[in-house]
Amino acid sequence: MPWPSDPELLVLLGLRIASVGEEGRVAELTGLAAGAVADQLARAEADGAVRRHEGVLTGWALTPTGRQRGERLLADEAHRRGLRPLLEDAHRRFVELNPRLLAACTRWQVREVNGAPVPNDHGDAAHDAAAIAALAAVDEVAQPLCTDLASVLVRFASYGPRLAHARSMVEGGDGNWFTRLTLDSYHSVWFELHEHLLASLGIDRADERSAGTGP
Repeated sequence: MPWPSDPELLVLLGLRIASVGEEGRVAELTGLAAGAVADQLARAEADGAVRRHEGVLTGWALTPTGRQRGERLLADEAHRRGLRPLLEDAHRRFVELNPRLLAACTRWQVREVNGAPVPNDHGDAAHDAAAIAALAAVDEVAQPLCTDLASVLVRFASYGPRLAHARSMVEGGDGNWFTRLTLDSYHSVWFELHEHLLASLGIDRADERSAGTGP
């Protein structure tokens, strides 16, 4: 049976994934009730772990103190549950699959005309069909990865269904669900899963790139 995570951990993790988010967005990412999120944010603000942003981006964000606190909580959870080997294996599988997902997204957004790349106007049905087939092939491998993660930690449970829904929307004819940032698109959910794995292992995205193990 998968383990639930501490609400404080979930809220700090949710803000790391969201970068800046309102209470409702954090609730969506964590599965916590809005009232529980509000309580945790109030405590975190008092402790200097989060701060409120106003302006173009409005919402809550982690402070350096909050990011460090979240990483400690995640590391403690992985240690107590003996989960680090599973998380490391999941991260390895993700990194191996990631170039295929990025290639599918690029194929959806760009096509070649007279030997030059141009924005895809989706006028070439065969080109788009190949991009969708590539996405489906990625999802066939991603789903077992998501299932393995969800089998041990509740906080990973949403990724498989969300990726499957985005895929079904694309295959049903709504290509916005492929890469659009304003939707829970396949690429958007994939990006969140990546950050979730990095946070769980205490890996910085820039360090992953410099080590040649990430996108």
